[in-house]
Amino acid sequence: MFKFYKFFFFNTLIVSSLIAVSAYSWFNMWIGLEINLLSMIPLMKSHTNKFPAEASLKYFITQTLASTMILFTMILMLNTSEFITMQFKDSYLLILNSALLTKLGAAPFHAWFPEVMEGLNWMNSLILLTWQKLTPMVLIMYNFKMSTFFSIIIISSSIIGGILGFNQISTRKIMAYSSINHIAWMLASMLNFKMIWFSYFIIYSTITLNIVMIFFILNIFNLNQLFLTLNSNKLMKMFFIMNFLSLGGLPPFLGFLPKWLVIMNLVNNNFYTLSFILIIFTLITLFFYIRITLSTLTITLSENLLKPSSLKNFFLIFINIITLLSLFLCTSIFNIL
Repeated sequence: MFKFYKFFFFNTLIVSSLIAVSAYSWFNMWIGLEINLLSMIPLMKSHTNKFPAEASLKYFITQTLASTMILFTMILMLNTSEFITMQFKDSYLLILNSALLTKLGAAPFHAWFPEVMEGLNWMNSLILLTWQKLTPMVLIMYNFKMSTFFSIIIISSSIIGGILGFNQISTRKIMAYSSINHIAWMLASMLNFKMIWFSYFIIYSTITLNIVMIFFILNIFNLNQLFLTLNSNKLMKMFFIMNFLSLGGLPPFLGFLPKWLVIMNLVNNNFYTLSFILIIFTLITLFFYIRITLSTLTITLSENLLKPSSLKNFFLIFINIITLLSLFLCTSIFNIL
């Protein structure tokens, strides 16, 4: 059912992100972030479920705390601008970046993210996984400099995203911890060429859209629902498995391309240890992706042979085929040219 207020707040959500990204001052950027927060809260509202109310309260408290830190840093920068030293400037940037990383959901500021995800429906989860990452990422990019602080953030996000996703049976929490692992890669991709980050973000968002659309259409929130549903729909099962392998970064699929670019960039700049840690913990995430997908192939479950469900969603089929074949098509075109 169409609700006008949701359409209105979705538009303000988009516009507020663009305001924050294109702002000329930190204060205008802060205003954009606040409008973004106030637009997201009504989108979480649900008449049929009590859990979004809890999730929206957790989201509001965390984001408000981060916004307060940003405002506090701006006031300190303005009041001490006459006698500021480079040492103090680095401290202020550290507080500012910590606040933006909290908004982003990067480890070790990640504790709110899986909890909020668990209480939302799939469309709100998709917004939280993709669009809500854009603004903090771009603002971090404006003052990004590879330092010990960012190295710790990247390593901890990679480790936590890899290890804490292991024992989860909730698909929303699996997607949340997967997102934290991808945040580590996106932060690492900002090192030299910002275009690598943009490519990573677009490809990650597209693959996440594919997976979330499958979960949304089949109304799946736990792994046991997944095993039962996918056995009756072979095309959906194939799309699901391939998208998860792509999200993990296996070579024949599109998800391998941005990770390859990030590794090349890190190795060229002599960040060997960082790239090694990212690869190792991405292999761990890939392990639990494969564990999810192989279970749908190997576990013997009852199949409904009388009335097999057919996949009639043209948009889902189209976007899956495009994203799954895009790396192959790109390489073929470049080889011909």
